[in-house]
Amino acid sequence: MTAHYQIGGTTAAEISASVEAGVRTGELPAGAGLPAVRALAERLGVSPGTVAKAYQGLRQRGVVETAGRNGTRVRPTPPVTGRRAALRLPAPPGALDLSVGEPDPALLPPIGPHLAALAETAGAPVNYRGGGLLPDLVEAARERLSADGVPADALTVTGGASDAIELLLLGNLSPGDAVAIEDPGWANTFDLVATLGLRAVPMPVDDAGPTPAGLRAALAAGARAVLVTSRAQNPTGAVVTAARAAALRAELAGHPDVLLVEDDHAAELSVEPLHPLAGATGSWAFVRSASKPYGPDLRLAVLAGDEVTVARVAGRLRVCSGWVSTLLQRLTLALWRDPAVAERIALARASYTGRVTALRAALAERGLTGHGRTGINVWLPVPDETRTVAALRDAGYVVAPGSLFRLASAPGIRITVSPLAEPDIEPLADAIARATAPTAPTPLSA
Repeated sequence: MTAHYQIGGTTAAEISASVEAGVRTGELPAGAGLPAVRALAERLGVSPGTVAKAYQGLRQRGVVETAGRNGTRVRPTPPVTGRRAALRLPAPPGALDLSVGEPDPALLPPIGPHLAALAETAGAPVNYRGGGLLPDLVEAARERLSADGVPADALTVTGGASDAIELLLLGNLSPGDAVAIEDPGWANTFDLVATLGLRAVPMPVDDAGPTPAGLRAALAAGARAVLVTSRAQNPTGAVVTAARAAALRAELAGHPDVLLVEDDHAAELSVEPLHPLAGATGSWAFVRSASKPYGPDLRLAVLAGDEVTVARVAGRLRVCSGWVSTLLQRLTLALWRDPAVAERIALARASYTGRVTALRAALAERGLTGHGRTGINVWLPVPDETRTVAALRDAGYVVAPGSLFRLASAPGIRITVSPLAEPDIEPLADAIARATAPTAPTPLSA
């Protein structure tokens, strides 16, 4: 509610700024309702059109959302705050935090030796005229993608997967356009779509990726772009299989103008082979990040696609950041070329697979069906997210509530296996079984 925060201003810009200030300070928390347009206009002494314009701008920037009869409310993760982590319960002392969604630091390849080597071989500092794509990196990326069946004639580099997806949407869509996104899906994508003023159309996901029926419905709803995670889908661990890829291609065949974006963020960490959709539409892009396998601080992703789509991304990069640091490009190339790093990645891949498999097996023994064919997360449907998360926290485990990753799909929790050691798995499964067990009905008073 807004009872303790008074929105001010006499212009649309001032009213918007006032609302954003309340969101930043927390005086307008997530879910807080804003006054009706006419009521606020009367209090501020302005026209209803001025308030409506302010609210429209806030919606387009993803700060608020229209909730039908419930009016206009602050979104769960408005982009003026950057406080997504605040939606998760903090890990109490001694608790095992399984909510983070990050790789195990112990399994990341060391980059110190490569940084030292770069310091000796980098040569003269790169000036503005010397920045851009490194030919050696482009050639290596082209070879790696081609080996996985991804056409890579047109290729560029961005500052990570999120950067690539944002540039793709900006370069091809306009505010108000519909985007088909996976549900459950990557929470940051929900926020990005809202921030860009786009309309999210939920696309159901099962263990083999987006369902053909879900994609068909999203396309029928007018989706102008489709976002698909190839492998290690966050949060469900889904992977697009060969059969599913064929079915999705068939659905996309009649929509050549739809932008298709594939996100292969886990890349080398996945035990499952890649079955790309590249080329299923006339406008397509395939994004592969280096962050999950090689370290979250390595903010670099390779983007392949049709010539026009890649050129639009490269053009936007040129007028904004210019290029991805050549130092990062050289470091990535060095990591790709190091056999010891490849062995480390293989070790990490096997370790994550073992942890996911063991946790799913332990849950199955207790009558629970966890999902996670590849990646670092297990998704578990639960009847009551709030009760499950709270009960696990009381038992010493912090998991991510599924509400962070859902639009219209059923409740669940996401469990990141990165912090898990083998002795942790059975006790964790026991705690989850207790936390999800039906509660006994409260007896009626005599």
